[in-house]
Amino acid sequence: MIRLIVDSGSSIKPEEKEEYRIDHIIPIRVMLENDDYLDGVNLDNDVFYDRIINDKIMPKTSLPALVDVEDVVTKYTDEGDDVIILSMASGISGTYNALRLTFEDNPKVFVVDTISAVGGIRILVNEVNKYRDTKSADEIVDIINKLKERIVIYAIPETLLYLHRGGRLSKVEYLLGSVIGIKPIIGIAENKVKMLGKGIGLVRTMKKISEDVMKDFDKDYPVVAEYTYKDDNLLKLIKKTDPEFTNNIIAHDNLSYAIAAHWGPNAFGFVYIKKA
Repeated sequence: MIRLIVDSGSSIKPEEKEEYRIDHIIPIRVMLENDDYLDGVNLDNDVFYDRIINDKIMPKTSLPALVDVEDVVTKYTDEGDDVIILSMASGISGTYNALRLTFEDNPKVFVVDTISAVGGIRILVNEVNKYRDTKSADEIVDIINKLKERIVIYAIPETLLYLHRGGRLSKVEYLLGSVIGIKPIIGIAENKVKMLGKGIGLVRTMKKISEDVMKDFDKDYPVVAEYTYKDDNLLKLIKKTDPEFTNNIIAHDNLSYAIAAHWGPNAFGFVYIKKA
């Protein structure tokens, strides 16, 4: 049997485990001042946003408890199962390298650097599930490693402050994207968070994204629509795209706190697979 594990940087929630055939979700730690939480386990939605919006607390994230992960994985491999772990991009989190080092001597564990996050991992999970009953773990990992290069994350944050303070965006890009009237388009490219483009005003920037994705997306793969806190702008963006694109949306995802901690409230966008 092939077991599938993701970290909470995938934004797949505990209640979605069965739907996505996830065997275990590794919770990333989220810190709000002196309070330490596990993403998706013991942090309430209202509490998180109240503290970062009203109390002006800048959240931080940290590596998951690897001892707990090792216990889960070892149990599976001792039973003879192979384990595929899809981790968010090594360029934005230390989780991948920590997992790789933890399991480097176990030939039944395949730790994959997805060079992506959130909906990108959700799409890769779908791909794993297409083949996990018919192909070996080695073969599935080969498929995933090819497909991950085609993942596109297009997002518009309300502010770049969280990405910059969290070390995910350079000072130069932060300053360029913070010009009044400019709306930056942010994504993951070259295994790190980057400014992919910019528009003048929110409406024009939404129009640019909708035009770009319609030309670029591969309709044989699903699309994930994502937001943090409120989805008002995401709904407006969806309305600007054609049914050919929106009919492929498999999730309308309010991002996990481990991700929202770096994007801040009211970010929104799409994740999809670009044409080969």
